[in-house]
Amino acid sequence: MRCKGIPGTLVGMQLRVFTEPQQGASYDQLLAVAQAAERLGFDAFFRSDHYLAMNSEGLPGPTDAWITLAGIARETSTIRLGTLVTSATFRHAGPLAISVAQVDQMSGGRIDLGLGAGWFEEEHDAYGIPFPPLGERFDRLEETLDVVTGLWRTPVGEKFSYDGKHLHLTDSPALPKAHTPHGPPVLIGGLGKKRTPALAARFADEFNVPFASIEDTTAMFERVRKACADIQRDPDELVYSNALVLCCGRTDAEVAQRAAAIGRDVDELRENGLAGSPAELVDKIGRYAETGSKRIYLQTLDLDDLDHLELVAAEVMPQLPS
Repeated sequence: MRCKGIPGTLVGMQLRVFTEPQQGASYDQLLAVAQAAERLGFDAFFRSDHYLAMNSEGLPGPTDAWITLAGIARETSTIRLGTLVTSATFRHAGPLAISVAQVDQMSGGRIDLGLGAGWFEEEHDAYGIPFPPLGERFDRLEETLDVVTGLWRTPVGEKFSYDGKHLHLTDSPALPKAHTPHGPPVLIGGLGKKRTPALAARFADEFNVPFASIEDTTAMFERVRKACADIQRDPDELVYSNALVLCCGRTDAEVAQRAAAIGRDVDELRENGLAGSPAELVDKIGRYAETGSKRIYLQTLDLDDLDHLELVAAEVMPQLPS
């Protein structure tokens, strides 16, 4: 079913702007995108949490995710903000809980924490960050989730202690508290078949499938639903979402121009992303909605092309499935 609505509002499906600043972006560019996204009615502004560019020079250099979001939190008022996703290898769990709680306070409760195990070994080498084997990274992710959520949920005046395989906390005052009661929503994503669904079932408010087909999305959502059922959690407590690269144009020439600007092939983007005319995007978003997806993170790679977001707000949002 297609619904007509008011440009700049969301009908049924939420659209979130998702940026990759490690590819080359200043704070001012990110702020401009976040403020445009807020003005146009997008549900959220998210950014990756990386320190090294991939297949580009990455000038002027990386920006820290949580410092960036703290600044943007003070220069916006309604749009949600978050990471897709922060690597558990980057920050000690206790200080991460403090940082995210503080940014949640600064934003008035508009923060989501996306958290993952980390995967990009080269950026760890480039900035002196330890990069354990995969199994240990997932162990550390699980313990980080335990600690961060445990600190947020500890009542004021009580202490939090934790004795894990890798993380140990003794008599933490578990402060500060986030603006959001019990802490911001937690997002977990990925395509892992076992540990990822299990962690999502235990900890997540949202599960995200990044850059995957409708078929793979369906399979991952089913795995997470089963993992929830295995621990007697209602699978419908989670929000299910996708991330897809954005390349929209009113004409084929405009689509081709935007694809060239990000170094991608139009046919490949039509197959693997959200590319084409507004009508094509609406149809494809509708197919993802049929899997149970409620949010699409639009990977927006050309941060100077704010007309791109204007087009989506004017001609895609009003026709989203109900």
